[in-house]
Amino acid sequence: MSNLSRRSLLKFAAVGGTLSLWNGPAWARAADLPYMDRIGLQLYTVRNQMAEDAEGTLKAISAAGYRQVELMSIDKSAIAIAGMARELGLMVHSAFMDWRAIADSSAEGVTTVEETVELAERLGLRHVVFGYIGQGQRNTADKCRAIAEAANQAAEKVRAAGMRLCYHNHSFEFASGSGGSDGTMFDLFLKRFDAKLVDLELDVFWAQIGGLDPLKLLTDLQGRITQVHLKNLLAGTGVITNEGQVPPAAFKELGAGEIDIPAIMRKAQATGVQYCHVEQDHSPAPLKSIVESIEFLKR
Repeated sequence: MSNLSRRSLLKFAAVGGTLSLWNGPAWARAADLPYMDRIGLQLYTVRNQMAEDAEGTLKAISAAGYRQVELMSIDKSAIAIAGMARELGLMVHSAFMDWRAIADSSAEGVTTVEETVELAERLGLRHVVFGYIGQGQRNTADKCRAIAEAANQAAEKVRAAGMRLCYHNHSFEFASGSGGSDGTMFDLFLKRFDAKLVDLELDVFWAQIGGLDPLKLLTDLQGRITQVHLKNLLAGTGVITNEGQVPPAAFKELGAGEIDIPAIMRKAQATGVQYCHVEQDHSPAPLKSIVESIEFLKR
């Protein structure tokens, strides 16, 4: 084998041999990755397409090879979307709740925790995701402590209905001093979330751009992370803890950024993560991007 020339190898591949050359980074050899039998897509990736043609978009997601979708919301419209997804063979286990029910419950038009739980039961969910906190609700450590307590109370109601509450991070949680005497806001939440009630959905892009190593987080928080968002970060972007300052071009397809996605998936499996969902917040061509990402995983 070592005596074969490059020309001989290419000739072998051209006539139908199974040997192939690989010129990319070693970590990008993603054969036999875990989670491919249940790989998910967070529908926020294709939010505009869903608004225009939900059924057609779900068909494209299924055709690309995704096995489940994570819903953008828990409301009455989600019931129809979940029904369409399941008819196409897509599983639906997780969805994002109205974050204001925990962080700003007095705001007008909020879907309450009780209403969320009722709808989540109708949707047949396993995970209810608390996925954001507005800047005005997180600008003091005292507010963050109150949010942690409210999350614990909501999680009790979610668990009583047979589901789990997950907290999904961005990068603002990792800003220095954002948690006051507790350190960062993420430190505060780790300390104050009841680990028996509140799980974590680790977004590896936001962790990386926040200055943390997502692989280390998976190891350090084994048992607390039950879901992972797979998305990649443009190499050389640097640390940004204000989500509003992240340029759209920083969001990349899974094989096109600086994060070792196959290593993330293998570490997730080793640490007991249940589901991995592909997500790309911004793309000039989302339906093309989701195909590119899953084809990278299939390779």
